[in-house]
Amino acid sequence: PAWLRRLCGQLLSERLMRPNGVQAVVRGVMEGTGAGGAGAEAAAVDWRKCDAVAKILASCPQQCLSLEDYYSLVCPQILDLLHIQDKQTARQFQRVATATLLTMAKEHPQLAEKHLLQPLLAPLLRCSE
Repeated sequence: PAWLRRLCGQLLSERLMRPNGVQAVVRGVMEGTGAGGAGAEAAAVDWRKCDAVAKILASCPQQCLSLEDYYSLVCPQILDLLHIQDKQTARQFQRVATATLLTMAKEHPQLAEKHLLQPLLAPLLRCSE
C-alpha cells in the first residue's frame, strides 16, 4: 500500500541522514550477499543489489531541505565506505560507493564534484602541487 511505501521511505531517509546511516543501510540491504553461491549468477545478483542501493543513496529524500544539504550529509559517509577493513564487506561497499558516485556525478555533476570528487582527489592534488 502507498502509506506503507511512504512510511518505509521516510524511515529509510531519516536513517541515511544520521551519522553512520549510510553504512547501516548498506549493511542491511547487502547482508547475505556474496556469502553463498559462486559464479556469474551470484556476482550479477551482488551487482544488481549494489546498483539498487546506489540509486537509493543518490536520491534526495523529500524530508531533506535541499539537495546541497543532503549531499553534504551523505557524501562523506559514501567516501567512508571506501575504508572498510573486512575484505568481503569492503568489496561490496566499494561497489556501492563507486556506483553511487557515478550516479550522483551523472545526475548532479557540480554537487558530486564538490562533495565527492574533490575530497576523494585532495591527497593526489596535494602531492602534485
